[in-house]
Amino acid sequence: MKVFVPCEESQAVCIAFRNKGHEAFSCDILPCSGGHPEWHIQDDCLKHLNDGWDLMIAFPPCTYLSNAGATWLFPKKVLNQERYEKGLKAKEFFMGLLKANIPKIVIENPVQSKIFGIPKYSQIIQPFQFGHPFSKKTCLWLKDLPQLKSTKVLTKYVQLVSSGSACKKGLREKDGMTHGSIIRSKTFQGIANAMAEQWG
Repeated sequence: MKVFVPCEESQAVCIAFRNKGHEAFSCDILPCSGGHPEWHIQDDCLKHLNDGWDLMIAFPPCTYLSNAGATWLFPKKVLNQERYEKGLKAKEFFMGLLKANIPKIVIENPVQSKIFGIPKYSQIIQPFQFGHPFSKKTCLWLKDLPQLKSTKVLTKYVQLVSSGSACKKGLREKDGMTHGSIIRSKTFQGIANAMAEQWG
């Protein structure tokens, strides 16, 4: 199966599908950090949507769409027009992926601000449902795929700070994550493995 993974520089999902024998490629405007540049397309992913993929799992940027950024969208309860316009551009990118002519599609993003009117997600998953002791509410938009099933549910976990500055309770570079906004954009390996196992 040909698998396209846009907006993924970490290659976590790409590698998980490669390990299952699929022809998977990550794609990002940034160089990959997953160690396999031969499986990475460094380019605008929208240019490659019609390259004959069977499955796409996309991780579009959420900076301007996330509900967590509502305080920046309405500072002092007044709409920030510049940020709103950036949000509209982010929505256009998101919808371009969602409406791509690919048989099976997954879009991953956090809970989004209702102001942008993006279609409702198909399900919500959490890292603690896949063996990672963290809480980070993540939405999945699915096309012609079943919902992702939990693989290892943990009852003890900590919540990742929504600002992306770090994690609570002193969490830093544990579990393959890094500082800053990157810590919230990396795909947990347990989730990547579940995607490859269940959708591959």
